[in-house]
Amino acid sequence: MLGVRSGPGILIATTALFIVLASRLGGLAPLIEGLDGASIGIGARRISLLDIVKTVGLSLLLFVAARALLRWVLGWIGQVSLLDAAQRVLFQKLAQIAVVTVAIFLGIDLLGIDLTALAVFSGAFGLAVGFGLQKTLGNLIAGLILLLDRSIKPGDVIAVGDTFGWVNKIGVRAVSVLTRDGKEHLIPNELLMTEQVENWSFSSRDVRVHVGFRVSFDCDLRLAQRLAVEAASISPRVLKEPAPVCWIKAFGDNGVEFDLRIWIDSPESGVGNVTSDVFFRIWDLFKEHGVTMPVPQRDLRFRKPLVAQVTTSEPQQADVPDPTQ
Repeated sequence: MLGVRSGPGILIATTALFIVLASRLGGLAPLIEGLDGASIGIGARRISLLDIVKTVGLSLLLFVAARALLRWVLGWIGQVSLLDAAQRVLFQKLAQIAVVTVAIFLGIDLLGIDLTALAVFSGAFGLAVGFGLQKTLGNLIAGLILLLDRSIKPGDVIAVGDTFGWVNKIGVRAVSVLTRDGKEHLIPNELLMTEQVENWSFSSRDVRVHVGFRVSFDCDLRLAQRLAVEAASISPRVLKEPAPVCWIKAFGDNGVEFDLRIWIDSPESGVGNVTSDVFFRIWDLFKEHGVTMPVPQRDLRFRKPLVAQVTTSEPQQADVPDPTQ
């Protein structure tokens, strides 16, 4: 926004300066002759102050015109109802690249710059792209591919590694993922192309959540099952269709394990608050109907240690006959 506001101001100030100088010198022709006369020679080329003024003025004019055109094009694309969010972002990125490219080549043509002179720097520019700008171009191409195949689009809820949140913006270099903690993670576009990504809203925004709990063995298991489904049904964010279901998962060491499965359609609003609300409602209904939850118990048995009794006896000597008798 700063560049858009300062561009017209500089252009107006430059125009006003030219008008004042022209009026002081008696017309525009003497001003042009004076600017053209102030020149320096660099090798075989002659660069005058008039050339510098033309270059700066034309660059500012093209900059302001390109920004104004780009703003209008982006606004028009954003209002097209036939395009979804991903397609609008894609066409906006392509429009930015097209407008900037046209403005650069138009400026080169109007300034009369010989493009063959730039051939000397093509090798160095290629090396710079190959080494220094490899990641930048890779992220740019990866971002365009993500928008083309519509695998990730603004508003999607994704999980990448330990980062879970919804896509706020797909930029040229990285994707902005906003988490429930209010932190904005910038994930490079290439990482989303090569790593495993969980998209919770790719084909549908409906997400199934598992809520596990246990009850004691001496409880009415069918009553506990019915109360759990009732607790999930009255939760405001749980969908009515598909309806919540509750199944016995296993007979554990400390009680019967149940798995309550619920569906939500707003994963960007969080999952922990839904499970917490369902847990509170299960707790209230279980207390009301006398369903108890098991408390881990351990039985400790103490035994008297066995003391080994060792009896010692002196060995008896055998009767040896007396040889003298």
